[in-house]
Amino acid sequence: MRVSIVTDSTAYLPDEAVARFGIDVVPLSVVMGDDVLSEGREASPADVAQALQRRVRVTTSRPSPEAFAAAYRAAAEQGADAVVSLHLSAALSGTHEAAVLAADEAPLPVRVVDTRMVGMALGYCVLTAAQTAQAGGTADEVAAAAEKRAGATAGFFYVDTLEHLRRGGRIGSARALLGSALAVKPLLHLEDGRIQPLEKVRTSSRAIARLEEIAIQQAGAAGVDVTVHHLAAPERAEAMAARLRERIPGLRELYVGEVGAVIGAHVGPGLLAVVVSPW
Repeated sequence: MRVSIVTDSTAYLPDEAVARFGIDVVPLSVVMGDDVLSEGREASPADVAQALQRRVRVTTSRPSPEAFAAAYRAAAEQGADAVVSLHLSAALSGTHEAAVLAADEAPLPVRVVDTRMVGMALGYCVLTAAQTAQAGGTADEVAAAAEKRAGATAGFFYVDTLEHLRRGGRIGSARALLGSALAVKPLLHLEDGRIQPLEKVRTSSRAIARLEEIAIQQAGAAGVDVTVHHLAAPERAEAMAARLRERIPGLRELYVGEVGAVIGAHVGPGLLAVVVSPW
């Protein structure tokens, strides 16, 4: 059986990995003012950061079911026997739902997986799926490997302000922090596919130091891959990455990457995130 892998643009995989495994990436859209732009093709992280700084209204939208249907048809035409389609958390986006609708009409079996992750937390699940498929795994084996990695992966992040998450409706139970009389810098995490508050810290420097400690504790002594994500904060991300390289004993690979336009629209400039994924 030849299993083809499909994901969406919020996985933020390195281009080299997408090309090496032949992963089909279906883009979400970013709406800036009157313009509807495809993530990664027409809308860059810098575009979104600048728009938010200018207080331009920025929203996002899922791919259409037809976009996924086209990806599944292409997989069939290229000789695939099945597709495993892996996507960001259904609690954060309707992308998974669009993929399910398309799968019902696909010309080959399609397994749609809600990884309950986003960013490289999703990306690691996709890479594991692709490696399993390349090794000859069945669709069930590919999906199971991705779900296992998702269950072990954790994502933690710092934002300069909760305002962008509030505007986009993605703030979840972290909304309670908005009413605080204290000037806090929140640390958040992904829990059961949703954005949840983790800790409140008084200053950005303390929040970033605490984010580092949490990532190191999460990694422990096991073998892990780590990603440091950012939006419009490359120096902050590289400094964090350098410290993690020295302090995580079981580190296999560390990737530094800017989040794309879709996630950038919801977190705003200054984001710093760490994904820890055992392998």
